[in-house]
Amino acid sequence: GGDTLQGSGTALWSQGQDMADAALLLGVDVMTAHWEMTLGEARVKQIIEKDFKDKITFLAQNIVTADFGDAVFEPYTMRVMNGVQVAIIGQAFPYTPVANPRYLVPNWTFGIQEESMQKRVNEVRAKGAQAVVLLSHNGMDVDLKLASRVTGIDVILGGHTHDGVPAPIKVENTAGITLVTNAGSNGKYLAVLDLEVKGNTVTDVRYKLMPIFANLLPADTAMSTLIKKIRAPFETKLTEKLAVTEGLLYRRGNFNGSFDQLILDGLMAEKNAEMAFSPGFRWGTSLLPGQAITLEHLLDQTAISYPWTTVTNMSGTTIKTILEDVADNLFNPDPYYQQGGDMVRVGGLQYSIDPNAVAGQRISAMNLRGKAIEAEKIYKVAGWAPVAEAARDVGGEPIWDLMSRYLKSLKTVKARQLNLPVIKGVAGNPGIASSVN
Repeated sequence: GGDTLQGSGTALWSQGQDMADAALLLGVDVMTAHWEMTLGEARVKQIIEKDFKDKITFLAQNIVTADFGDAVFEPYTMRVMNGVQVAIIGQAFPYTPVANPRYLVPNWTFGIQEESMQKRVNEVRAKGAQAVVLLSHNGMDVDLKLASRVTGIDVILGGHTHDGVPAPIKVENTAGITLVTNAGSNGKYLAVLDLEVKGNTVTDVRYKLMPIFANLLPADTAMSTLIKKIRAPFETKLTEKLAVTEGLLYRRGNFNGSFDQLILDGLMAEKNAEMAFSPGFRWGTSLLPGQAITLEHLLDQTAISYPWTTVTNMSGTTIKTILEDVADNLFNPDPYYQQGGDMVRVGGLQYSIDPNAVAGQRISAMNLRGKAIEAEKIYKVAGWAPVAEAARDVGGEPIWDLMSRYLKSLKTVKARQLNLPVIKGVAGNPGIASSVN
């Protein structure tokens, strides 16, 4: 469902070869993409045309060439499963050139492509598909809207937002019902879907979201051997101990996570900056209190192909504009305009946010160490993962080098105090536990 060939030290250093080999050994049948695209067009095509040829079918109905609009990848595949003709349509992350560097995929365009999706559904139905499944990296909210507008899809197997949804959500449209699912991330769950089909109609669905307790399962011998082979050239680097954490380090939160807070603290300290921004990435593993932080763990949070750290002089107005822009990507009431990850993580700066306010008016009460942010005043802001081509040309120290130095200087990482905004206008929302007005 995407985000497979990226996100670790070995994936970075092998340009996704480690995970491509693992996917082949695992027996993956069908795949679509998001972060795979940060390997660049040429590398993506190389893996698909060489490694995956006649083994893994890569699907993306919404990726076309920028010049003539020709399909770059196969839009769907037809498979007979237990005597039933099943069509699987692929949908890559539609906002790849927005959320990630455009220069990495300069010749391709993405987007939701609703009209094309309906055309593909009609096409596979005409070819005899008795069940239609969409393998999607749209994200849960986008999939829910798509399901209400495109007819003929039986089930959407979703990704991107990493939601562990225990049961499919039924979405009505003009022709029937589409079920929408999402099965978390990082191998935390295995979603098992069984369809009962009579004629050309799905008459019953059985779905289980099963948690994976890896430590209770015997390791597959062949996969263990492959993993050891992949890691062998990098073992010394991967296991380098940088520090020990006293608190839980995790990434996923709408507004911050303790590992992100650690990165923000490191950026401000190493760059001598007043505040820092860190992307709202969703991927990354967690560390328990007392655990050593190794370079591998750090790369689990930072291993991207545009890792440069930056220091920028920004006016108060610019800072607010950035926060408003990211907030709109996250909280726009129209899911089709939700184009990124979670909220940008912020270090040093305190602010309030009203997710339900209109665009441009969600952010307020910005202050730095108790003093209100001034519109025209210039502030020193550190960051990393710039998507602009100009930033690539300038370069900069990779985030993992900066953070390695910072962690070694700390030796022991105290439990992080999260810098969270005051959240307004959401009282009664069951997903909010604190910081509510």
